[in-house]
Amino acid sequence: MIDGNRENVEMKIKRKPDWLKIQLPKGDDYAYVNGIVQEHGLHTICSSGKCPNVGECWGNGTATFMILGNICTRACKFCNVPTGKPLPADTKEPKRLARSIKLMKLKHAVITSVDRDDLEDGGSRIWAECIKEIKAACPGTTMEVLIPDFNGKEEDVQRVINENPEVISHNLETVRRLTPEVRSRAKYDLSLKVLKQIADSGIVAKSGIMLGLGETEEEIYQTMDDLLAVGVKVMTIGQYLQPTRKHLELQEYISPEQFEKYKQVGLEKGFSFVESTPLVRSSYHAEQHVNALKLKQVLKND
Repeated sequence: MIDGNRENVEMKIKRKPDWLKIQLPKGDDYAYVNGIVQEHGLHTICSSGKCPNVGECWGNGTATFMILGNICTRACKFCNVPTGKPLPADTKEPKRLARSIKLMKLKHAVITSVDRDDLEDGGSRIWAECIKEIKAACPGTTMEVLIPDFNGKEEDVQRVINENPEVISHNLETVRRLTPEVRSRAKYDLSLKVLKQIADSGIVAKSGIMLGLGETEEEIYQTMDDLLAVGVKVMTIGQYLQPTRKHLELQEYISPEQFEKYKQVGLEKGFSFVESTPLVRSSYHAEQHVNALKLKQVLKND
């Protein structure tokens, strides 16, 4: 009888609830971006990562690109990006990426990367060149960069900061207690240090976590406090979805009502923006955050 109950519980956990069902992407803007992606073989996290918000984001003129290859030197238990020995960094990638973004006529671009612990600079020089080339080729396109921790090397983080993208994001991914289990090499306090360096520079700092890994409500609130203490302005909270059976096991699905509660608490605590729904991913509504923060700054200066 006990085994039968356990099986029923496991079935309930693994079966996706109705609120995680998504609509197929559609619309002229989506079709245009999708056509260019297919025709030119562009690499976006939106499609390769099967993001549930691809239709909405592409329809709004936003896309997320991954640079420095598609093989990561780390093996985080939540992530489905292949791990191993990457190919050498491609010095032509920055110009190619900038041309792609111009071709897609994007209003807002989000750039992320694999971890490149094999490189002396963690890939920060390629990061800096990508930002520089995008600004030169697409002066009307705003930008968010979702960076790795660069092993905490301040000079590598600073290279990205020096190119002055509108938003620099670095994800905590989970609460302090679960970090050693969820992230293969990254450290909770090291990530906070990186975020503080970003915020102290005056650039908007952003971070995100996943829920459903066994974290408690109190731990989530403590994570919010930790992020606010280092100057983070924007926070994303989404549902962890187990990529394969080999990955970290999903513990529970969090209800939309609970996500809304976290959003309200985060705003009350002092974040400028909190995106918190089951389907939220790091770059969700990224272009809205940039535009609204720009407006706030203009009003403040006036």
